Amino acid sequence: MKVATWNVNSLKVRLHQVLSWIESSKVDVLCLQETKQNNDNFPHDTFKKLGLYSYHNGQNTYNGVALISRKPLSNVLLDLPNFDDPQKRLISGEYEISENNKVRIISAYIPNGQSLDSEKFVYKKNWLNNFCKWIDQLTDNKIIITGDFNIAPKDIDCHDPESWSGKNLVSDEERTYFHKILNIGFNDSFRILNPKSNEYSWWDYRMAGFRRNLGMRIDHILVSNTLLHNLSHSYIDKEPRKLERPSDHTPVISEFTD
Repeated sequence: MKVATWNVNSLKVRLHQVLSWIESSKVDVLCLQETKQNNDNFPHDTFKKLGLYSYHNGQNTYNGVALISRKPLSNVLLDLPNFDDPQKRLISGEYEISENNKVRIISAYIPNGQSLDSEKFVYKKNWLNNFCKWIDQLTDNKIIITGDFNIAPKDIDCHDPESWSGKNLVSDEERTYFHKILNIGFNDSFRILNPKSNEYSWWDYRMAGFRRNLGMRIDHILVSNTLLHNLSHSYIDKEPRKLERPSDHTPVISEFTD
């Protein structure tokens, strides 16, 4: 099984890139963030023509998350339970690996937070608090959490830790939340298999960020302890970031044995 996460920063703009990448990567489940369109405009028919199943939780202009799968998903959930939030930031569903063997896959777009002294940062912490409570209560045996976390977990995940010290995306508070998720029973798949790699998944459009590799690893695939022994590969595909009019993020992929 191959699972990927990709913040596409507008599916309308980058639909052809996504379709091409699905075909070339042979991914089984693609988790999207920042689709930036409402449910009525989501291109379900386009994915269906390729034999793919699509599930979307979106809104105009901002946010939006989706699951694209080669098999139908069951028990699809939209939004965080018991959290009144107009922003569309979460979708999950169960993927059948084999008969009587399912995994819950989550696509999450965690708030950016803007700056540590802003109301948006308060919202980010509130969202993460509720997210941690929810995943701690999940009864699924196997779980994969994917998405744009807007958190670089360690200094190795940031191109210039000193210049970013104490700022949004790398603050101690945000990193504490990330490790709280891990402590619930999850593993950072990329870092587990690539302990010393300083590869990134996001580069700012400004200042020739990608060309100069001024990036951060803020897109993650976290796997429950029950899946860790099945994890075989985890890597970042930078090719889509080289395309014309790319997203500022690029896909992160994890592969699992049966």
